[in-house]
Amino acid sequence: MPNLCLADLTAEIEANVRRALAEDIGSGDITAQLIPADRLAHATIISRDNAVVCGTAWVDAVFRQIDPRVAVHWQVQDGQRCSANQALFHLEGPARALLSGERSALNFLQTLSAVATRCQHYADMVQDTGVKLLDTRKTLPGLRLAQKYAVTQGGCHNHRIGLYDAFLIKENHIAACGGIAQAITAAHKIAPGKPVEVEVESLQELQQALDAQADIIMLDELSLDEMRQAVAITQGRAKLEASGGVNETTLRSIAQTGVDYISIGTLTKDVKAVDLSMRLSL
Repeated sequence: MPNLCLADLTAEIEANVRRALAEDIGSGDITAQLIPADRLAHATIISRDNAVVCGTAWVDAVFRQIDPRVAVHWQVQDGQRCSANQALFHLEGPARALLSGERSALNFLQTLSAVATRCQHYADMVQDTGVKLLDTRKTLPGLRLAQKYAVTQGGCHNHRIGLYDAFLIKENHIAACGGIAQAITAAHKIAPGKPVEVEVESLQELQQALDAQADIIMLDELSLDEMRQAVAITQGRAKLEASGGVNETTLRSIAQTGVDYISIGTLTKDVKAVDLSMRLSL
């Protein structure tokens, strides 16, 4: 599946930001009304952590939607590493707008940067192996495309976006269809041209998936030795994806088995927000 590009996300970004501002500002920022409407201000946003930056377009959209008079001056770009105490961007414009947009803008930036940072950490661990690290559907509701974009900025890759763009046939699907071959055959008929991936739990099931011409075969919690055997058996007839039990301790060993992909839910699910701070001056 191709990686998401920022150019594909214009409408999504605007919608993400509209929802964020609606839930935060609602009928109006009553605290900001303490400040005269014509008061101008400057602000600097710094990172308190070492991180990989992601989310600049969401920040731009926040201030554009609140008040187009706000100017955003970036010192970094998506995918760039930053250091603790580094300035990421500067703002200038109406003080009310800067303060009203602060939380929503930083929420996007700290969350998406957290994903990119986690992904870069994992990608660095296997950069010499040739394996591709994939995200999953374990994303924050309403922010899937945003998080999947952040994955790409950290050097990892997108799996399917949702339930509509590729088949992923798991144990319950197989049972309901009557077997691996039946499920794969039905998938090819339902949506010709869509990638068909099937999950297997043994080398015997691997052979069944190969015989049925699956495009991708997910090796679910197979041992390292079984993964190596799977690579030898497959001989490039399908792409192999390792899944389950992947963490910092096991990642490199799995990559060295020769599988094509490793899917990791923690790329988007278990991230710690990057610590950001805004300093305002009038």
